[in-house]
Amino acid sequence: MSDPLDTATTEFARHREMLFAIVYNLLGTVADTEDVLQETWLSWTSARGEHINDVRAYLARIAVNAALSRLRRARHEAYVGPWLPEPVVTDAADDVVRADTVSLGLLVVLETLSPLERAVFVLRESFGYEHAEIAEMLGRSPAAVRQLAHRAREHVHARRPRFSPAPAVRRKVTERFLAAAAGGDLTALMEVLAPDVTLWTDGGGTRRAAHRPILGRDKVGRLLASVAPDFPAELDIRHLDLNGEPGVAIVDGDRLFAVVVIELSPEDGRIRAIYGLVNPAKLTGVADALGLVTDAPAAP
Repeated sequence: MSDPLDTATTEFARHREMLFAIVYNLLGTVADTEDVLQETWLSWTSARGEHINDVRAYLARIAVNAALSRLRRARHEAYVGPWLPEPVVTDAADDVVRADTVSLGLLVVLETLSPLERAVFVLRESFGYEHAEIAEMLGRSPAAVRQLAHRAREHVHARRPRFSPAPAVRRKVTERFLAAAAGGDLTALMEVLAPDVTLWTDGGGTRRAAHRPILGRDKVGRLLASVAPDFPAELDIRHLDLNGEPGVAIVDGDRLFAVVVIELSPEDGRIRAIYGLVNPAKLTGVADALGLVTDAPAAP
């Protein structure tokens, strides 16, 4: 006779990657996601004597509602500077592959939705749940869920163009951008930046970064040129997939200095958005995947 706990463990492990992706897309940080998965595991093991017809649906409902509870309590107002999601490597070893995670840029847009709108959007658009399934999961009527889905979709599409350039194109533009930024070449920066470019830099109060998003080519170009001396003398640029899209890790020796992801404008192929993470606390996952270290404090 099989051990009920072993059976529960096997069932949970079968769905863990799906649960991780859903919760991460709701919360944007790995640590919070792991906390929610732990809560889900505890709820699951306490219910193992019950008859559950659809284990996947049951676990998703527990995880989503635990994430929503945490999301409603989340407050980024006290955060120093722009708050960016923690990037997740999606092209490294199997244990860190998160194929269903959404891009950093989309996660930034999702931050502007209400918790319920965000949950409905993620479940519907990223995981293909039907309105009725989401309604049961959230304890709402299907009509209310359809309305939430419509509002969320309109909001996201108004702020994020549907444009996915070829990875090779994005890589080439990224290389031109980093060379210009590291060299403080304002002229070259102006050539690769779109007129309406926005720069987000997340230093978390521990690294030098802008305290608000910087808008416009002139301001972004001049700021980047002014901080060129802060770049490591010998830059090592490593290309990798972050949240399912091309990004770069800027490495100084054995230390991960920054992670950068860009988005291109559909009109002219220039850079319309730059996401730069230098907060060491948000770089540990990428550093671990690359075999590097960060300046983040060691875990107790």
